[in-house]
Amino acid sequence: MLDERDRIILEMLTKDARTPFTEIAKVLGISETAVRKRVKALEEAGVIKQYTIIVDPAKLGYNLVSITGVDTKPEKIFEVSNRLKEFDFVRHVYLTSGDHMIMAEIWAKDGEDLSGIISDKIGKIDGVVKVCPAIILEKMK
Repeated sequence: MLDERDRIILEMLTKDARTPFTEIAKVLGISETAVRKRVKALEEAGVIKQYTIIVDPAKLGYNLVSITGVDTKPEKIFEVSNRLKEFDFVRHVYLTSGDHMIMAEIWAKDGEDLSGIISDKIGKIDGVVKVCPAIILEKMK
């Protein structure tokens, strides 16, 4: 079970994965070694899976981000999701229980690029029956 110190460590690392352990130690009032041991324990328990960066797609020329619902023939859901993972323009793939069987985050240069991705790439995957893009206008959090 996580205690309050573990929760603070996770909160600080979630905001900035490069937060120095010395800074975390000051906030918690414990030694850097104690923070290091706690982080290692969180990693070994699988609570912390990886450290990553957040990239601004627009700075790389991707001015359109879409959360796209993909519906498939039931027997093709895993084949389709695995095929989606292979595309560079697909940043994340989720199997869901909501309105769509699969949700994918897609980065496109513009509307024309997204249209081509949907019709020429995703729409042509064997087993896909419907593709429903929702363009993200602004990321709030």
